[in-house]
Amino acid sequence: MPNNASTKLVIKFGGYQEPASIHNRAAARFGELLRERLGEGVVFELIGSIVKLGRPAGDLVPMVERGELSFCYMSTVRFSRAAPELQLLELPFIVTGRAVAFRALDGEYGELARRQVNAKTACRLLEYWDNGFRHLSNRVRPIRTPEDCRGIRIRTQTSELHGEVFRVLGFEPIASDIKEFVEQIGGERFQAQDNPLTNIYNFGVHRHHRYITLTAHFWGGSALVCNAAHYAGWPAEVRAAVDAAARDATAYQRQLAAAADAEIMARLDPTENDVIRLTEGERAAFVRAVEPVLQKYRRQLDPKLFAFLGA
Repeated sequence: MPNNASTKLVIKFGGYQEPASIHNRAAARFGELLRERLGEGVVFELIGSIVKLGRPAGDLVPMVERGELSFCYMSTVRFSRAAPELQLLELPFIVTGRAVAFRALDGEYGELARRQVNAKTACRLLEYWDNGFRHLSNRVRPIRTPEDCRGIRIRTQTSELHGEVFRVLGFEPIASDIKEFVEQIGGERFQAQDNPLTNIYNFGVHRHHRYITLTAHFWGGSALVCNAAHYAGWPAEVRAAVDAAARDATAYQRQLAAAADAEIMARLDPTENDVIRLTEGERAAFVRAVEPVLQKYRRQLDPKLFAFLGA
């Protein structure tokens, strides 16, 4: 790569989380790997949280599509309209383990969704990251049964399907961007939410919600995406470096995610938070309660998709 200041390649990567988050640590590693491969010819800028700049997290993908950013990470929920196959990952209790999910995402299933995203958006989907198993937290009462959910207002991702799931459990779902939720977490609008433990801790949710129930009701994927026109316009050596850095950063991200739950559990103060571990019977009651939603989407989605997850 040329190292003249006027010819430096400036690459901007956007996120919406705290610096200590798994996603931002992986994004920083991606930048380090790019610099290792391309030297002084590349300037990598990580904007770790556009939320702190006053913008909703939902702006990230449009910013990439417009070329304001070259890269971002975002929940696959954001791409399920372009790639309906990704709705599979929005279904409750469908992912039984990380290995199963990544076998599917790194294989034919992930490639099906990638082709749709690449064809229908201005993004190029590079890799799939681990957005974790999601658990419930709330300020109202311990949740051990679906009955305990009744009447509680819960913040959800902007997923109609997630809203359906929480509604059959008895919650009152309110879809909102993470920016809005974090700003209002101390108020009464949102009494509950769901997130991986790493986000519950890094977004400070645990300071407002005493009760954390380890339901693992959803497992989420994140897409590492690039502006397609930027990618196409880069020299072959840059594209090769981006592909290699994306693969290596993804392996690192997944490693961090797999270790995160135990790390966060060790940080939670038992005098401040009650962590509820469900028995097999209690968890089964949640699975039964959401079965109508699962059956609805079994009728709507290609059975082949469920086979990818062994479901």
